[in-house]
Amino acid sequence: MAARAIKRRPNNSDADKGKEEQMETSISDAQSEPLLGNDTARKQSKIHDPKRCSDFWESKRWECLHWANLISHFFAQSARRIANFVSSFGTFIGKLFSRSSANQQAQSDKKFSIYLSPLQEERLRHLRQRVEVPFDGSSVDHQDALKQLWMLAYPNRELPPLKSELWKEMGWQGSDPSTDFRGGGFISLENLIYFAKHYPDSFHRLLHKEDGVRSEWEYPFAAGGINISYMLIQMLDLQSGKLTSKAGARFVELLGGDDLAFDNLYCVAFQMLDRQWLAKRATYMEFNEVLKSTRMQLEQELSLEGISCVRDMPAYRMLTSLSQDGI
Repeated sequence: MAARAIKRRPNNSDADKGKEEQMETSISDAQSEPLLGNDTARKQSKIHDPKRCSDFWESKRWECLHWANLISHFFAQSARRIANFVSSFGTFIGKLFSRSSANQQAQSDKKFSIYLSPLQEERLRHLRQRVEVPFDGSSVDHQDALKQLWMLAYPNRELPPLKSELWKEMGWQGSDPSTDFRGGGFISLENLIYFAKHYPDSFHRLLHKEDGVRSEWEYPFAAGGINISYMLIQMLDLQSGKLTSKAGARFVELLGGDDLAFDNLYCVAFQMLDRQWLAKRATYMEFNEVLKSTRMQLEQELSLEGISCVRDMPAYRMLTSLSQDGI
């Protein structure tokens, strides 16, 4: 009886086993539940959607194109505005310089509009008439003038034909001297004859290159003389019809006291050119440079105070001096 009344006491191991079963059931159930609710929605959120990505990049592309269009339009407008500004500014500068040039020309014309006496006008007119005469190889007078130059240059030699290689010895560039005159005209031949007649010592020293240490490639004497005549014609405005330079206006003043001022100035210029040629140790290819510097020196001397005739010019003393120091 006593044995029936006694209830079996649960074994600790059984209790622990029950608890373990209960915990395993709870953990299993917890692991089977979704972490944030619906498991299907979670899986779908992880799947890549190509359509949504395509729409995104398409919108970005159109946005970039829109900004590129705006920037391009801005630069185009800026370029047009800059071009219009530069064009307007260039037009303004052009008008400004045009007005300045016109004013300078007006002042220049006013500055050199000098009063000419009847004698100066007559001598200037006569000189301009001489300048306008071209050399004519078929003219007997011109042929005779050429022969006269030869006899002055080589008094002890036989006169050659008008076409001969011997003319090259005088400094003509070919066998026919008539082809060398060109812009110099007949007055350039008259200048050479005047030089030989009135300043024979200087003429022959230059013709025979007797002064200084000469270059291996010398300038031709006769052709160089023609270039000097042409240079003086340009410098003194003898073909322009009006005086536009200070040198031209100054020369007309000298012309009033000497009707042969041009011929005398030519002789001074020739001697001056040879001096500069030696000083620069120039060669044939530098002739134009020496001619240019000769013109500048002539213009400077013509502008000096106290010059009433060509003989007053400092360079004139080179013509009258018989002793030439070597350079």
